Amino acid sequence: MKRTPKPFKPRKFKDPHEAQQALVEIYEDNIGYLRDSFEDFTLGGEKPTKRISGYYPYIKLQTDKMRLSDSRLSYGFVSRPGTYSTTITRPADIYDMYLKEQIAQLTLNHDDKVEIGLSNTPIPIHFALGEDYHLEADLTPPQLAALSSHFDQPDLDAIDDTIANGTYLYAQGEETPLSLFTAPRVDLSLMRLKHYTATNAIHFQNYVIFTNYQFYIDEFIKICHGIMAPTDKEALRRERSEYSAFVEPGNKVTANRNITDNPFVDEPGISLSRMPQMPAYHLKRPDGSGITMVNIGVGPSNAKTITDHIAVLRPHAWLMLGHCAGLRNSQQLGDYVLSHGYLREDNVLYKDLHPSIPIPPLAEIQQALQQAVAQVTGYEGYELKKIMRTGTVATVDDRNWELRHTLRQNMRLSQSRAVALDMESGTIAANGFRFRVPYGTLLCVSDKPLHGQLKLPGMAESFYRQRVEQHLQIGLLTMSLLRDIGPARLHSRKLRSFNEVAFQ
Repeated sequence: MKRTPKPFKPRKFKDPHEAQQALVEIYEDNIGYLRDSFEDFTLGGEKPTKRISGYYPYIKLQTDKMRLSDSRLSYGFVSRPGTYSTTITRPADIYDMYLKEQIAQLTLNHDDKVEIGLSNTPIPIHFALGEDYHLEADLTPPQLAALSSHFDQPDLDAIDDTIANGTYLYAQGEETPLSLFTAPRVDLSLMRLKHYTATNAIHFQNYVIFTNYQFYIDEFIKICHGIMAPTDKEALRRERSEYSAFVEPGNKVTANRNITDNPFVDEPGISLSRMPQMPAYHLKRPDGSGITMVNIGVGPSNAKTITDHIAVLRPHAWLMLGHCAGLRNSQQLGDYVLSHGYLREDNVLYKDLHPSIPIPPLAEIQQALQQAVAQVTGYEGYELKKIMRTGTVATVDDRNWELRHTLRQNMRLSQSRAVALDMESGTIAANGFRFRVPYGTLLCVSDKPLHGQLKLPGMAESFYRQRVEQHLQIGLLTMSLLRDIGPARLHSRKLRSFNEVAFQ
């Protein structure tokens, strides 16, 4: 007998664990049904007589009261009485802890139960099969042609960022969004992350560092393999044991040798014939609070692309560590720039977040970055100004910006009081602002083209050897400091709009 999906009546829960388990039950039954049906289809069995559809679970809150338990918290509550809902994907392996936290805050702040049920939003077969299945490679041409007749396909009309952008239009009597992203939008990004980074989304950690140079990645790999290596020194073993595994492109896993009964084991992963566009590396902690590092390459397009997708994982912070052009004569090669504002001329976000909208500095991030620079370099207080400037970073979309007409170019940079220029930082910060992900930027001056110091091969190689290790150590220490602060304080009210969704 062919399997059919179970009927699920809506149920209400106040216990976050029970609610999350109900989401898992609905999701896994529908995914299982789709996968079983797809297997029958690929094996050439009897053709389906009707469309085969599985559906995402939903979570809903209907409330007319609020008793805000902690007004300092930026999420976990709705602003007015009404009915709020969202569809959910991957409730067991990726969003288990996240969902429990969000549900706990909702039930605490509104003293209401949440409703869990089966939505009317179909799960596209591509998303049901997951990141490791490739339809084009595994189906025959006739099967590919018939696929859309039997299974639901991704619908771009239902996948957008209007909620995050604040442009979502509500129909009369329609339920209000409970989260920034619907399940299909999340699933699209989970699939894209595998494509762009060659690692599955489940490996991504809550603290993310972006860089625009492979030198930083090489140093990160060396540090991470050192952490995984066994040691006889007790204090060092305890320190290294905070991290459970290191994951590289191809989902190659190196388990930490300092942990007894480590749930992770070495896995060879997939041998890659070429590196992905933006390779990602993950220094994992059991609770997901480790560090992910991504080489985004050069340019604002890559910066927007990867942050569009990592944002659905709801990280607690992301930072840009990279190189920049120093714009002031008083700067030296190797000096640091801590951005507290951005001149945004990246031309990739203007339709979603106009350049006239300011991107404010976040106190917790700024303080952690400055503290990390002081600890690693040994400079403190007023002395820190010898090696670090705080100011505006100009982000542009033209790598050969120096070739523009000097008078026009320099006037704009001077009017903005910019102290540095790059091609990624403003985009990463702006997308953090747009998606409510805490952000920060610490750059290192690698050239001063306005003052005759151009980035040339010999000079660059010498500079990289001297500065990359220190700069990365500052970034890693910053993430450790931010982890100590905790996500409740990091997810600032500064990032929330007037009519904000309840989920962080």
